[in-house]
Amino acid sequence: MNLATAANENLADISNVLIYSAMAVYTLAFLAHIAEWVFGSRSRVARTAAALTEPAAAAGSGSAPVTVRTGGKGGGAAVAERPRVVTRSVTGARDVPDGPGAAGDDEQGDLYGRIAVSLTVLAFLVHAGGVVARALSVERAPWGNMYEFSTTFSAVAVGAYLVLLASGKPVRWIGLPLVTTVLLDLGLAVTVLYTASDQLVPALHSYWLWIHVSCAIISGAVFYLGAVGTLLYLFRDRYEAKLAVPQGPQPGAFASSVLERLPSAASLDKFAYRINAVIFPLWTFTIIAGAIWAEAAWGRYWGWDPKEVWSFITWVAYACYLHARATAGWKGRKAAYLALIAFACFLFNYYGVNIFITGKHSYAGV
Repeated sequence: MNLATAANENLADISNVLIYSAMAVYTLAFLAHIAEWVFGSRSRVARTAAALTEPAAAAGSGSAPVTVRTGGKGGGAAVAERPRVVTRSVTGARDVPDGPGAAGDDEQGDLYGRIAVSLTVLAFLVHAGGVVARALSVERAPWGNMYEFSTTFSAVAVGAYLVLLASGKPVRWIGLPLVTTVLLDLGLAVTVLYTASDQLVPALHSYWLWIHVSCAIISGAVFYLGAVGTLLYLFRDRYEAKLAVPQGPQPGAFASSVLERLPSAASLDKFAYRINAVIFPLWTFTIIAGAIWAEAAWGRYWGWDPKEVWSFITWVAYACYLHARATAGWKGRKAAYLALIAFACFLFNYYGVNIFITGKHSYAGV
């Protein structure tokens, strides 16, 4: 039998239709998330920060007297001094469920948020159906080339986000950047990276394809969520720092309208660290599993292939980040920069190595 003609074209076509349909529903979810951010309530942390940093205009430069009524017999009025407004940083604010997804007193914003999540769930189901149909069309794991890896990667990222939501985590703020990047990822997949449904090259016919590549996809998808949290942390931290110094330059109206709807910088920083720390062992196992597969396929565990090298570089970068978090002098923004560098290494390992560098892992299909 000619393996090149073994693919089920009907199922492959169904997969393509489902992927395009998922993109349409993701677009509706994107619009609903935009509506939530526009009409949703301000972050409780942001409101607290604004109250703390608001100049005491009525009090002037000193303390103004305040009349306090006292109860009881012959209760009169006691005069007390209004305390000066004290400013402080909110960078260490308590981890509270604020921002989009916890609109609280804003029913309109919360309604748009619920619609956005519902559409995201629907899009994910259609998206996952497209991935499964692709797998059935060739009766193998649906990640044998860059197109299949990309569609599966974005599906897993959305799935991880929905799992966090279902577990009660206040992470609806991830929805907008997540849906935006998923649309970009799928758009790139169907236009630039698309590869017709076909069988694998002989070297990939192994059960390690299910183990090694699936672990790489899950690790990358969760690292992506951590990168989103880290990037938003940097913006939010700078925003809070400006609020803490009312005499200095203040954030613009547009920046405030966006950043005040995010959780506190402390919450974002904690989220990113926990996500990266939890998934790092799986990335370690991914590299080990790849080495075992390499020995079975090519007779050596390590051959300094570009994909192997950049996988290890990514591992080292994340290891440095996690170590930095345990080092007093490298917390906060410095550690965040390391996390973004580590995720950039992951992206280059996927796009750069597959497209621009030739090696034993050159199965991109582009």
